[in-house]
Amino acid sequence: MHFEALEVMPKILIVDDSPTNRRIYSELARQLQVDVRVRTFETGLKALDWLAENTADLIITDYKMPNMTGATLIGAVRALPQHRDLPIIVITAYDDRGYRVSSLEAGATDFLLSPVDHVEFLARARNLLKLRAQHLLIAQRADQLEMNLNATDLLLRESRDALAQVIDTVPALISAVDLEGRCVLVNAHQAAFVGKAPAELVGHSVEALFGDERGDISRRLDRLVLRTGAPSPPREEDVVTPGGEHRVYLTSKAPLHDGTGRITSILNTSIDITERRQAERRLEYLANHDSLTGLPNRMMLRDHLRRELVRGRRGQNFALHFMDLDRFKAVNDADGHQSGDRLLQDVAERLIRLIPSGYTVARLGGDEFAVLQPDIDGPEDAGRLAQAILDMLAAEDDEGEAVKIAASIGVTIAPPDGADPDELLRNSDQAMYLAKSLGGGTWRFFSPDMARRASEQAQLEAELRSAVKRQEFELHYQPFVDLRDNSVVGAEALLRWRHPQRGMLRPDAFLGLAEESGLILPINEWVLREACRQGAVWNAAGHGALRIAVNVSPIQFRRQKVGDLVREALAESGLRPDLLELELTEGILISHDDQILGEMALLRSLGVSLSVDDFSTGYSSLSYIRNFPLQRLKIDSSFVKELAHGPRALAIVRTIIDLGHILNLQVLAEGVEEEEQLAVLRAEGCDEVQGYYFSRPLPPAAFIEWLSAQGMEGAHARPSKAERTHAGRV
Repeated sequence: MHFEALEVMPKILIVDDSPTNRRIYSELARQLQVDVRVRTFETGLKALDWLAENTADLIITDYKMPNMTGATLIGAVRALPQHRDLPIIVITAYDDRGYRVSSLEAGATDFLLSPVDHVEFLARARNLLKLRAQHLLIAQRADQLEMNLNATDLLLRESRDALAQVIDTVPALISAVDLEGRCVLVNAHQAAFVGKAPAELVGHSVEALFGDERGDISRRLDRLVLRTGAPSPPREEDVVTPGGEHRVYLTSKAPLHDGTGRITSILNTSIDITERRQAERRLEYLANHDSLTGLPNRMMLRDHLRRELVRGRRGQNFALHFMDLDRFKAVNDADGHQSGDRLLQDVAERLIRLIPSGYTVARLGGDEFAVLQPDIDGPEDAGRLAQAILDMLAAEDDEGEAVKIAASIGVTIAPPDGADPDELLRNSDQAMYLAKSLGGGTWRFFSPDMARRASEQAQLEAELRSAVKRQEFELHYQPFVDLRDNSVVGAEALLRWRHPQRGMLRPDAFLGLAEESGLILPINEWVLREACRQGAVWNAAGHGALRIAVNVSPIQFRRQKVGDLVREALAESGLRPDLLELELTEGILISHDDQILGEMALLRSLGVSLSVDDFSTGYSSLSYIRNFPLQRLKIDSSFVKELAHGPRALAIVRTIIDLGHILNLQVLAEGVEEEEQLAVLRAEGCDEVQGYYFSRPLPPAAFIEWLSAQGMEGAHARPSKAERTHAGRV
């Protein structure tokens, strides 16, 4: 016997007066399966017009809509015979029992609260679609068999047998009871569940199938179906099988009618969704928890923040602590990622031990954690917890095995500091950065002026991006003086930004932001090309073989092929390679990265000279410079400044000069402002100097004028006293 196949493309109707909700529910509905068809309506009347001539498999409707409520729509749908069993989910933002009762009375199948949890939405809709398919399958096959019953008695008997076979082969627990609660139909799956044959159960009470407790619940639901004449909403049941196994079933009830339309029995259908429910719970856990520490993640923290904000509107404040570990990257780089992961797990465990139950401890990613502290009496409560966290991280454990690490914490008080989760996270993050800027190992409350500073930084970044496009930068040059003959042997190219509103800006006003935003790459590339061009112009004009020094950012070495970039700049400008010097930071050299070593070897093969800028300010070890093809060490201005005032600075400067000469390196001292400093450096054998004692950084034309003046007035010509009032190689 042949049955026509069911339509495999389910149709879902979305009824909501909100375009945003219609779009969200439509996108979620399309995730149920690839071939699902979705129709949306902004009013119930339009949906009813469509349903008058079409069919659907699931309706998702808002409760509170203009002109027609969800309950009114449901009643109208149920009045259409072809849609009497159509599953309907009601979504409402109002957790009001009256809405539920009116919707139930109208024939609603299920409820969801808005805003909708996406995992719950998909799980419930998928289950209802599966149940709908089972109902349609049974109804279709029953209709087909009923048509055959009218042929002959033989066909009648064959059809009944076939119907029984169909019901027995459906992968569901199916039974029907009469109005007195006696079984009139039990399929093979249902009978096997209790270890009996179907014939042994027919005629017995429903308790023989479900046991006393489930049987009592089943009878009460049967009475509801009899009273309303409508199917009951599907419900999940946690069932213990006779063998002691825990299973989850999705159970529904529907009335069965005789030829006159009178309800004669109640059909009970249960589908085993245990594996699906377990998978959904696992996915839900993974979606809301950090895989490394098991703590709630950012998504779950946001949900908890939303919940607390609702409570906060009733007058209850709470605190959000945003915590970032200090110097975690150094630990991670030194000991490896596995050690870093163990440290993060250790911090998570210690936070869990410290933080009371009822609080939320979350890992936001990387080395960032957060603590939601509910029900505070005032900022003092939040301050005590923040300090307790810092004390806990700094304390020794009993075995002395926990790695000691500091943290910076930013604290917001809600609702005053933010009206939504993202705003609270953003503001506590700003407070954390303030704590970190103070040296770390401390905590700070958020204040509104932090948001203003963050806005100013965002504005400055936008202006900086515009400056890159509009080429608002220019280079000033500060001369290098050879102490052997007081001749000018070169100049360092120093960046300036001619801001349209704020005037000339020095690098310390924007280079930090350029590093963070990645704009340092196009800026430094421009500096290199422009410095090479200017050096070539001066050389061609007969101003001598001036060495042009350019600073190179560590980010350039990590993200760009510096050797290729320098080769292109030299070729474009025509500058002799020996007249270009690249100033590197100690951080570039100390990493011993193979890529950086290769780039430096390429640069030396081009004939470019390399120097170490701000030498000995960042690292205590000096021996690593033996492994690199360097030509020059630059003594940082902080040591030069103290030369005439303390023996420690003199000892450091003397050591650097001696070390450089032992390794056949030139030594240049920067930040020279006073004649006494110059005298000491000359006596100690320093090779070159730069600083305000000779000249401030000058635009190209002014630099050439100054250079010409040195030729006419002698080597000791220098700016006036007013020009030497402050130091700094910027």
